[in-house]
Amino acid sequence: VQLVQTGGGLVQAGGSLRLSCAASGGTLSGYVMAWFRRVPGKEREFVGDINGSGSSAYYAESVKGRFTISRDAAKNTVYLQMNSLKPEDTALYYCAMRRLGLRSYDYWGQGTQVTVSS
Repeated sequence: VQLVQTGGGLVQAGGSLRLSCAASGGTLSGYVMAWFRRVPGKEREFVGDINGSGSSAYYAESVKGRFTISRDAAKNTVYLQMNSLKPEDTALYYCAMRRLGLRSYDYWGQGTQVTVSS
């Protein structure tokens, strides 16, 4: 399975962006899909995840109420909608997939840069 990310870019504080993570060579069905972000010099940060059916999502406190994760089974794609962006949201964002009940992630996207200017 290959996860291909699109979206991201430069936006002013308060703006919105949407990241996409599309799977090729396999299905996302049944997998937990997560988003992480990394800032140079800092540890990777968990942003949030969504269960296999898309019925439940969990978010880090730092993004709760501003970010929304969704999935489209027909398109085999997961999304990260980011609203009310802050400069501290600037990071390289990654999607990842894991099987329910396991802690390790099987596949990762290539990463996409999000830069929020003040």
